[in-house]
Amino acid sequence: METADENQDSSQLKVQSAASLKAFMLKNSTKSNLNLYDHLTQLLIKVMDEQLQNVVDVIEDISHDVKRGLVEDKQSTLRDLPQTTAAELLAEQQRLLFSRPEDADQEDELVETPLPNVSEIGFYLEQAGVGLGREEMQRIFLALKQLVESQALLRCRLWGKILGTESSYIVAEAEYREGEEEEEQITDEAAEEEERETEAQDSEENEMDPLPQSTYKPAPVVPKEAIGTGANKCVYYVCKEPGLPWVKLPPVSPVQITVARHIRKFFTGRLDTPVNSYPPFPGNEANYLRAQIARISAGTQVSPQGFFQAGEEEGDEEDEAPRDSYEVNPDFEGIPVAEMAESLSTWVHHVQHILQQGRCTWVNLAVKPGEDSNEEGEAEEKEEEPDEPEPEVGPPLLTPLSQDAEMFNTPPWSSKMSSTLTSQHAAAVLRSNLWPGAYAYACGKKFENIYVGWGLKYAGEGYSPPVPPPPQKEYPSGPEITEALDPSLEEEQALKEALEEQQAAQEEMEDTDEEEEDDD
Repeated sequence: METADENQDSSQLKVQSAASLKAFMLKNSTKSNLNLYDHLTQLLIKVMDEQLQNVVDVIEDISHDVKRGLVEDKQSTLRDLPQTTAAELLAEQQRLLFSRPEDADQEDELVETPLPNVSEIGFYLEQAGVGLGREEMQRIFLALKQLVESQALLRCRLWGKILGTESSYIVAEAEYREGEEEEEQITDEAAEEEERETEAQDSEENEMDPLPQSTYKPAPVVPKEAIGTGANKCVYYVCKEPGLPWVKLPPVSPVQITVARHIRKFFTGRLDTPVNSYPPFPGNEANYLRAQIARISAGTQVSPQGFFQAGEEEGDEEDEAPRDSYEVNPDFEGIPVAEMAESLSTWVHHVQHILQQGRCTWVNLAVKPGEDSNEEGEAEEKEEEPDEPEPEVGPPLLTPLSQDAEMFNTPPWSSKMSSTLTSQHAAAVLRSNLWPGAYAYACGKKFENIYVGWGLKYAGEGYSPPVPPPPQKEYPSGPEITEALDPSLEEEQALKEALEEQQAAQEEMEDTDEEEEDDD
């Protein structure tokens, strides 16, 4: 009987210990929220299902796989839907470039288009070793087509691509439409009227509360060139990627070009970014981009000599007036490629040179714009002022590249042939050393210019920012305002006695004069 009771007690102890052990194994971990009981159960099930050989050697790996499977299942249930990437959004916008409108007729495609053959241009640029690649050139062509259709442009071409730190600018050059020049002028006039009204209000406030007025007179502002002439001859549109909206750049002013010559700033890719520099730049990145485009165009837009000729209207005008327009020469037969690759005199500039004043045509700031020609007679009677500025004259239009000056002991241009092995099918390639990224090619009667770079001019081996000007004098030094030493007590007493003696002598002279008058 005792043996049976002992066996019963031991069995109860085993059941209790097994229950306590199971309860212990069912406790969840504070880190993974898993328990040992479920893990061993799944581990044994996995072993029985797979029937692996040498299970004892890989039991640790099987245990790790079981744990990882549980974690992956939980992650998969909590995983969010994938967000649309920037590349997918751009592809969705560029998809519209490849769609053809339903009402488009084949007859419209046969009509002469204001766009050049970008595919042909891309082919020649590829032969020259420059360009943007076939795929990007095709997308840019479709984007230019979209621009022409939306803005009703008469002529449009790919100017180039200016790189930026965050994004780049694809630049399109176009001609102003009829009526657009008047709109720009009206906008400028409205801005000038607002400035005048602000100045008038300030002057009225000064009259109400008079304050000391400064005698400083700032230098006269160089007037902006009219729309369609000089640096504002063309209008420019930019976009970050083909398919994104085009943005029209504002006209450029002479002061913006002048300041842009003294600063070096990388573009960010955002047009509204302020330009922090010294000297201070009057505008944001859109204005700085427009100023750099004007400078690059004036220095690197070239063509074969004889392709353009002076317009007929300019022949009857005075020779002193600089030429600002040209027309295509119908008798141009082309220049041999080998000759164009060897001699820079076969290339000419067909964009006006920008003067130091920031304009293509010099303007006399001494003559106010409100003065009439009737006052010329009065001006002739007066002697000429010695500080009369001399008119600044730049190189005329269609000047050969052989007359360009060197900078930093570097020739301004480098020329070559696209291929020396098949010279009969090669093109002449021209590269600017002063504006890295500017290229031109010519083959027969075909030529084109493109710029792909950072929009900065070559500055030599090292660039040092300009030194600030010396500070102005606070006041002119002279004896009238020079501080003197205080006199001593003896000097004051002597001066007082001298003044009393002088006054007494003056009174005696007056009394003597009165007595003489009475005697008379």
